[in-house]
Amino acid sequence: MNTYTSRPVVLCLSGHDPSGGAGLQADIEALLAQGCHAAPAVTALTVQDTVNVSDFRVLDREWVIAQANAVIADLPVAAVKLGMLGSVQMVETVLEIMQSLPGVPLVCDPVLRAGGGGSLGKDDVGYAMRERLLPSATIATPNLPEARILADLPDGSADECAEKLLPFCQHLLITGGHGDESEVHNRLYGRDGSRHTFTCQRLPGSYHGSGCTLASTLAGRLALGEEMVSAVRSALDYTWRTLRDAEQPGRGQFVPRRLPLDFNL
Repeated sequence: MNTYTSRPVVLCLSGHDPSGGAGLQADIEALLAQGCHAAPAVTALTVQDTVNVSDFRVLDREWVIAQANAVIADLPVAAVKLGMLGSVQMVETVLEIMQSLPGVPLVCDPVLRAGGGGSLGKDDVGYAMRERLLPSATIATPNLPEARILADLPDGSADECAEKLLPFCQHLLITGGHGDESEVHNRLYGRDGSRHTFTCQRLPGSYHGSGCTLASTLAGRLALGEEMVSAVRSALDYTWRTLRDAEQPGRGQFVPRRLPLDFNL
């Protein structure tokens, strides 16, 4: 385990969700629950609620780089979590930022669509992520619909998408739950040929911010020094508990209840 004089710092490059269900607020809450300190740098502003997203605006790259550099110059960044990027230019911006953080784990949550189905990126963002960003990521955490977009396989299975994507990334976690199965199968693939399947009970309803919660938690576990398979298991278990205890503050999807581990039993 890494030793720090304070909580491990995770730099979060994500969009802002004014409903508080996803985006940077989800990152902050999930990382706090792991005992980490979130350093949130805004990449995009969205107009959304718990029902869907209606608009978004990607910030100027200079602003994003300035935010990240301020954090990097001051805080010992132990991991980086990516959320909504929204444009090819922002993909390139992240790559520039990561040049200042050699060896730091990078968790890429390829946010391409909101839970309600609305787009959170232009059509070429998925291609840019696959070709440019995934090779720099320690692990990518797409759900199956996102994995199909990244792999350009509209009807592909998780295994088929993984075969297409693993040449680009070290580890790939493809989450399930988008079918009608009674058990959710989450599959972790390694470029070395390793495979692990984690199953959990399917919960009723739909959730706003579940992917952000998972990726942020995983970044936190890696920042704490946890080994990859164990970190994925910890992140999946915690995320499932936040969904089990989810609340419905608005008219749309449920929002994960991201309490600290000691209280979320």
